[in-house]
Amino acid sequence: MISISVTALVFGVVFLAELPDKTALAGLVLGTRYRASYVFAGVAAAFVVHVVLAVAAGSALSLLPQRLVHGVTGALFLGGALMLLLQKDDEDEEEIRKPRDQSFWRVAGAGFMLILVAEFGDLTQIMTANLAARYDDPVSVGVGAVLGLWAVAGLGIVGGRALMKRVPLKLITRIAALLMLGLGVWSLYETIAG
Repeated sequence: MISISVTALVFGVVFLAELPDKTALAGLVLGTRYRASYVFAGVAAAFVVHVVLAVAAGSALSLLPQRLVHGVTGALFLGGALMLLLQKDDEDEEEIRKPRDQSFWRVAGAGFMLILVAEFGDLTQIMTANLAARYDDPVSVGVGAVLGLWAVAGLGIVGGRALMKRVPLKLITRIAALLMLGLGVWSLYETIAG
């Protein structure tokens, strides 16, 4: 059974944390050069692999004593919040190699490989593992994370430039950091009170 509240929380945290990431910009660049549906297919598949790995790692963590898990996840959330708050504004876009042709497999493959490599060990993957350990509900966490990542990818591919013109990147980053800070403090509180 899927918990709507866990799924919604994970969606929100992952969505806000991923918005300022270079992955959204990479999706934007690929989406401006190639057919958006082909790019999204590759990016979406890579995010599924990314989340399955994170949820598996988080589920393994959930086998440890709850107080230890709350303490570790709290510290990791606080570290993630600190990373977001201290992150420098980086306007550089990575150069993306153009596939030789515009076929589905070439474009989707380029999107898949770009995201798979760029996201491995990324903050959102670590957060997803933390959330899977925290809530011990791998399906709800996985669905929320995948939907959050897909939403950001879709926005990046289809309308990223318009969003970034209307919503300052710094504001999005600060909101994501505050959410992670709140989750970290809550987890540490549960460790102490537990």
